[in-house]
Amino acid sequence: MSTVLDKFLRYVKIDTQSQDGATTVPSTDKQRNLASLLAQELNDMGAQDVVYDKAHCYVYATIPSNLPEGKTAPVIGFISHMDTSPAVSGENVNPRVVAYEGGDIVLNAEKNIVLTEKENPELAHFVGKHLIVTDGNTLLGADDKAGVAEIMTMAEQLLNDPTIEHGKICIGFTPDEEIGRGANYFDVKGFGAQFAYTVDGGELGELEYENFNAASANVQVNGLSIHPGSAKNAMLNASLLAMEFHQMLPVEQNPRYTEGYEGFFHLSEMKGHVEQAELDYIIRDHDAAKYEQKKQVMQEIADYLNHKYGEGTFVLTISDSYRNMKEMVQPHMHLIDNAKKAFAQCGVEAQTVPIRGGTDGARLSYMGLPCPNLSTGGHNFHGRFEYIPVEAMDKMVETLINISKIYAE
Repeated sequence: MSTVLDKFLRYVKIDTQSQDGATTVPSTDKQRNLASLLAQELNDMGAQDVVYDKAHCYVYATIPSNLPEGKTAPVIGFISHMDTSPAVSGENVNPRVVAYEGGDIVLNAEKNIVLTEKENPELAHFVGKHLIVTDGNTLLGADDKAGVAEIMTMAEQLLNDPTIEHGKICIGFTPDEEIGRGANYFDVKGFGAQFAYTVDGGELGELEYENFNAASANVQVNGLSIHPGSAKNAMLNASLLAMEFHQMLPVEQNPRYTEGYEGFFHLSEMKGHVEQAELDYIIRDHDAAKYEQKKQVMQEIADYLNHKYGEGTFVLTISDSYRNMKEMVQPHMHLIDNAKKAFAQCGVEAQTVPIRGGTDGARLSYMGLPCPNLSTGGHNFHGRFEYIPVEAMDKMVETLINISKIYAE
């Protein structure tokens, strides 16, 4: 059997970056390279019901129950996504393992790219551990190839060790999670699990079942261009009007100033000239009432400015993206209790924290599959300073096996 490290180092070498704005499914064809490999490896290790959905780039498999006749257990699933973030290149990833003894880690001496202890004080917790890092030119891809490798290693161990009693285990790998489409074509019924966990979190021990309510907002601003020499009381500069719209949003609800359960308005893109401008936002809040209030604030600003400058000057479009999974998970808190127990059995204290983002599990929970999120052990996702301790991945494999055993008790 190969280790979780072996698997992870192979998987991150495969470029699976998804692409915002693409109309194809999956958003990038290169995600199929990892999907087909995983399907083959699952077949080779003896998994059952292996399905590679080539149309949509999903991979499914099951590990059959080995419980004695007459004993049953709930069907549990584990899910991770194959794509990596569009934020930083995932092409030609060159990982290396560092036996960490403290201090800074030089990722790329030629380009003076350094993972510093000052900017990453949590590094002090990993002295004596083995950290997988990048060469500074790409992201690492632990989000979420660490989750993929951990699930695959768990599957291999369960299939090869009949002494570990477990019920039926379902496995799923999704594309395009990083661009919010991971659950679009997920076959919940065919997957066959009663409950599941996404393995897509950060620091070892994180356990999440609360995420943001999320929406996207687009503001189209229609101006009027007139020669500036004769523009008095006539010109409507769309770029300036867009700035006025943004300045009316509550300044303290900027991501830079928020944490924990605090929501925000995030201006993700802006463009414009005199005649037309455009603003793109994401809106986030854990609290459903505050989330609705945020959307209402944006509408009231647009209405006010249309009254000021003329109807149709501001065209606001708000689209809901996903909802807080808490409502769907709370009736099944055994998922959280058993995950805490599984972490504790391998010496890790679980920390329940709110996700300041979303996962496939949030949408799957509302599709009928209650699905909280487990850590992978990684840090600094979506950037060239990403890293993950080998020991954390080993602990996650142990935790997944412990969950499988607990549900078979």
